[in-house]
Amino acid sequence: MSGRLELWLFVLQRLSAMVLAPLVLLHLVTMIYAVQGGLSATEILSRTQSNAIWPILYGLFIVAVAIHGAIGIRSILRELTPLRDKGAGAIAVFFCALVLSLGYLAVGAIA
Repeated sequence: MSGRLELWLFVLQRLSAMVLAPLVLLHLVTMIYAVQGGLSATEILSRTQSNAIWPILYGLFIVAVAIHGAIGIRSILRELTPLRDKGAGAIAVFFCALVLSLGYLAVGAIA
């Protein structure tokens, strides 16, 4: 694979990590608050559905997870399996598409 592509993937993974870090913290704080507050699934959904910011934040979260995870899986496959660039890349693209599609189904439930 070209050095230029590897550089861009490296940068993209670091940028996605920068987006993920605060979103993971926000997600954890929100989940802890919901559980300690004794909120039911219905109450949680009513709160997320009445506020447009939650679907936007979780949509961004899904994009960052899909990009970050796909690049990581590609790297792991290239290092630990006989797969090389095209095979590992194809699996990474499939993983990214799967995470995006399932993630947006979940966002649709809270929107």
